[in-house]
Amino acid sequence: SPQVQPFLPQWLAKPKRVQKRIKDNLCPIRDIPGIHPRLLKKLQTNGIESFFPVQAEVIPAILQSASNGYLLGRGGYRPKDICVSAPTGSGKTLSFVIPIVQVLLDRVVCHVRALVVLPTKELAQQVSKVFNIYTDGTGLKVILIAGQKTFAQEQEMLVQKKVTGYCSLADIVVATPGRLTDHINKTPGFSLTQLRFLIVDEADRMIDDMHQNCLNQIVKAAFRVENDSGSNMIFQRTKPGPLTAGSSCSPQIPLQKLLFSATLTQDPEKLQQLDLFQPCLFTSVYSEKKTLGDGTETKQDSANKYTLPEGLSQSYVPCELNSKPLILLYFMLTMKFTRVLCFTNSREATHRLFLLVQAFGGVTVAEFSSRLAPGERRRTIKEFEQGKIQLLISTDATARGIDVQGVKYVINYDAPQFIRTYIHRVGRTARAGKVGVAFSLVLRIQERRFLQMLRNAGIQDIKKHPVKGNWLKPLVQQYEGALCKLEMTVK
Repeated sequence: SPQVQPFLPQWLAKPKRVQKRIKDNLCPIRDIPGIHPRLLKKLQTNGIESFFPVQAEVIPAILQSASNGYLLGRGGYRPKDICVSAPTGSGKTLSFVIPIVQVLLDRVVCHVRALVVLPTKELAQQVSKVFNIYTDGTGLKVILIAGQKTFAQEQEMLVQKKVTGYCSLADIVVATPGRLTDHINKTPGFSLTQLRFLIVDEADRMIDDMHQNCLNQIVKAAFRVENDSGSNMIFQRTKPGPLTAGSSCSPQIPLQKLLFSATLTQDPEKLQQLDLFQPCLFTSVYSEKKTLGDGTETKQDSANKYTLPEGLSQSYVPCELNSKPLILLYFMLTMKFTRVLCFTNSREATHRLFLLVQAFGGVTVAEFSSRLAPGERRRTIKEFEQGKIQLLISTDATARGIDVQGVKYVINYDAPQFIRTYIHRVGRTARAGKVGVAFSLVLRIQERRFLQMLRNAGIQDIKKHPVKGNWLKPLVQQYEGALCKLEMTVK
């Protein structure tokens, strides 16, 4: 029977293409029209002279959508929601930070107008840092609520109680789902009724069931009726409906959703749950048409669901379970790899491998997982970036989206089970147009499934890189010693 083709809505079927090659397509910041001189100056102070392709496309689109100011007058014009799917390290954060700061520059009263939701503390910190750089000196307040501080401290940062009622101390809130939901439910005076932008970063992970509820709560809070004082009634926001004479009298603040991810789901049903309004998709995930010598075009396999960074080369090492630690040590000691980020599938595996490499000696190694306190994690990343740590062993949860400077090698010590995990792991290197190498250690029983998974995602260019048994021999004696040492420590 003929295969049923899923019906793709027009916006998914015909997205706006964003150039993949970062280096060949840089765009000088002055060539993007409409960016505030103050922000241009800030960009230059921060060493940014050119935008990446994603930024050059998305920044003007967001600015355009707020060109009538963020409070809408008559006419019921409502901006389109925006989805962006682009590889890891292609500059997604700046592409929403710049336009949002610019749109809010001329606000008079402080209200939460922009809310950025991210799946992990580290990402939230990273994004709030970027916002702080660009709001510095503007009077706009950025508040991070990701459980860095106690709940009560966060409440004090968000709202202030005055004789006349509560007032907001935040224009831009950067949050993780758990903490945000708590504030929506338990913080008196924390209001999202003036929210203009909802940014969901790492969107595919946020659409997953555990966070879907959080997104629903945000939207509910945004359309809540405020009944504390009569004066607020002119900014009554009604759920978008048919335009009537009555509804066009009072200004309506639209709520616009901006979704970003390296692995934005193409699944229309999932995206349907987000209830997007006339969405516009920007993507660098597409097949480039290859021209044959005789001028006819061949349509490249359209299964290219994901784009990997241009400068990334990928290899896999077929191996046995007990030779995996030796292969890692061989890469570190014999091949002298440095700046290696190594992934395992669990906290326990990360910890065990860390202890083993430590016991072996000769490699400066650290672990990175939810076992560590946030302060330790920050310190570890810093030392890795400074080159003091050669090998950083990490879990997936901790590494997603994190921008670690200078990763030369990614080693998948445990082969990832899902294509998204693979994309996010290997995307920690070859960022911002640089080069990087990814090695995956694949057990022989996993080999077929692993290669099939990559092929299904349109990833063809992974090379087989066998490591011969006799290359590992010189390490065996010391390795057995390390194992004994480890057993003693465990006991």
